Amino acid sequence: MAAKRPQLTGRAAILAIVVCAIAMSLAYPVREYVAQRRQIAQLEAQQANALRKLQNLEERRRRLEDPEYIKRLAKERLFYCEPGADCYQVLDEEQAGAAAAKAGTKSPERPAWYVTLWRSFEAADKGRSAAPQQGQPSPAPASAGAAG
Repeated sequence: MAAKRPQLTGRAAILAIVVCAIAMSLAYPVREYVAQRRQIAQLEAQQANALRKLQNLEERRRRLEDPEYIKRLAKERLFYCEPGADCYQVLDEEQAGAAAAKAGTKSPERPAWYVTLWRSFEAADKGRSAAPQQGQPSPAPASAGAAG
């Protein structure tokens, strides 16, 4: 009978070791290449973003040099009125509330949820409506240790 040939010869083992060494020696440079390409893409995106911001700022600078644009901004934002012109300002609810707050009038504040809850318990105990009454301070809830 013929001698059985081994499956892994010495030459095949050396070839496998050489291929593994080449693969391992190329792994780090390939990883660095990929990382550097990713970094380049991020830097290019940052550069494009910076250029876009620069263009916006240049456009704003050009607009701010225009006297008509400045007049329009003063009318819209600062509510300026040209001499001799009749100007009106219409307030919506939000602006009216802000104007009242600036004038010093205070809008009634809504009590905290636990105060409303406590008032409803008291009202149920006394058999009356739980509607909060204006101007009345809410009684402080008695602590569990004091109720005896």
